[in-house]
Amino acid sequence: APPFQWLASAPLVDVSAHQAEADPWVSIKDPTVVFHEGKWHVFATLRMRSGKVDIVYFNFTDWDQVNEAERHVLGLHDKYYCAPQVFWFSPHQKWYLVYQLAEPSRTPAFGPCYSTSSDLSDPTSWTAPRPMITEVSEKPKWLDFWVICDREKAHLFYTSLDGHLWRRETVLADFPLGWSEQTLALKADLFEASHTYKIQGREAYLTIVEAQAPGRRYYKAYLADRLEGPWRGLADTLKNPFAARENVSQSGSAPWTDCVSHGELLRASNDEYCEIDPGGWRFLFQGASGEEYAKSGGYGKIPWRLGVLELLP
Repeated sequence: APPFQWLASAPLVDVSAHQAEADPWVSIKDPTVVFHEGKWHVFATLRMRSGKVDIVYFNFTDWDQVNEAERHVLGLHDKYYCAPQVFWFSPHQKWYLVYQLAEPSRTPAFGPCYSTSSDLSDPTSWTAPRPMITEVSEKPKWLDFWVICDREKAHLFYTSLDGHLWRRETVLADFPLGWSEQTLALKADLFEASHTYKIQGREAYLTIVEAQAPGRRYYKAYLADRLEGPWRGLADTLKNPFAARENVSQSGSAPWTDCVSHGELLRASNDEYCEIDPGGWRFLFQGASGEEYAKSGGYGKIPWRLGVLELLP
């Protein structure tokens, strides 16, 4: 229960070892993570100096050694796809990777796509991107797609950079297609990167969503009894945030981030229900200092790196 207090790790994952690439890496961001067969598996957005955006994969056993883990660029598209979510969809007995992709030849040119795999640890195993929704206006306002299921339906949440969180649904038998029209899930001072989880052992759902403060980013949280809503504020102001500079201690390391941006709670399960433990949360997030955020020459040049927040009792 709020007020929440967190302890931040030092930066755990950065791109410093990839500055000599033909197209140097600028940032690693938007992580999604599951624990499977004794290892952590992370997929994240990789931004390169040329502006190309890809998804990178790595696995590891020890968070202290994560920056040494071998990285694999998926290369599923040649220009822009990112902001992944990974989960095991048990009805299909397959791993799903859901992400946003820009493809000018498609209508819409930008939207949610998916790939599947039977072997999470093989970065070459993912299928080619396929669109999840095609029956929409030419330029819908949407990004940062997230799937979570209940016993009957799959729900697709996304934001639109204008204070709106949207939801679509489909019956499990039709997933990953067959989506309804969008409905408004929440209207508030929020921005992007919404993630929704079921709290294990309770009929309760938690949505965390990124908001903007002057010169930085932070996270708000909302609760609902069902995925259809209504959503009620849990920690949804800068005075009572889910995770922000104000309630994150960096005493364990040299202070390195003013932003708590696009991140994922470490889940209790890997499947389509996206369950988290009732407490003891850890939050894998992207961070940057206020100066890096404001003075890097545009959002695409911010040197985001990844760290972990640990919820204090």
